[in-house]
Amino acid sequence: MTEQAYEPYAPLNTLKPFAEDIWIVDGPEIRMNYLGLRIPFPTRMTVVRLPDGSLWIHSPIAWNDDLGCALAELGPVRHIVAPNTLHYWYVPDWHERFPEARTYGPADLQKRARRKLQIDETLAETAPPAWQDAFEQCLFPGTILTEIAFFHRPSATLILTDLIENFEPERIRRRLLRWAIRLAGPTHPDGKAPFDMRWNFIGRGDAVRAASRRLVEWAPERIVFAHGRCYESNGLAELKRAFRWAL
Repeated sequence: MTEQAYEPYAPLNTLKPFAEDIWIVDGPEIRMNYLGLRIPFPTRMTVVRLPDGSLWIHSPIAWNDDLGCALAELGPVRHIVAPNTLHYWYVPDWHERFPEARTYGPADLQKRARRKLQIDETLAETAPPAWQDAFEQCLFPGTILTEIAFFHRPSATLILTDLIENFEPERIRRRLLRWAIRLAGPTHPDGKAPFDMRWNFIGRGDAVRAASRRLVEWAPERIVFAHGRCYESNGLAELKRAFRWAL
């Protein structure tokens, strides 16, 4: 077995309370193809219980039977969200287990995905009726990666995917990888979008600036994202720091 590149946020595949009606689940490490390389990444999904008692799954990780049973105790899974054009791979696996759920993703994801993918509803600037009582959302349009940010109003929690990454250097086991991530920029305590993602938004500065300012207007108390240490407090200050490149 290949040695893991990161110290995991154990226990994996376990619901961890993050805020009222919000849980995060840290999953197994994966390898993503990037510039001909297989780059390791930790994974994380977010679960929100909506006012009607149904569950909203954001950026699903690899399917796990025990996790599925734990979710069934929380409520029915009715919404499975691919929040950007990279975090979609496990949506079909989750939809197979919860066929009654609807699937959501950015425009053109179905065409660009590298596996067969069903998207029932395209995500945009306005929250769909299914969750507009709980969420605000806004779109960050990129040339390669487009992401939708979500703000859970009841708990003042901002839910991102790759717009902030915050790798803790002491959790990165490989020296070369630690050096590369430091060079790219998204390391704790100054987590932010890596340089390649910021390049992805070149030419769309006005739209990205407006979206970033909207996040600031929401004034989140906490922020969760897919890679690295989340912000359980002081969310607005961390957001302003992390998005200084866009604001």
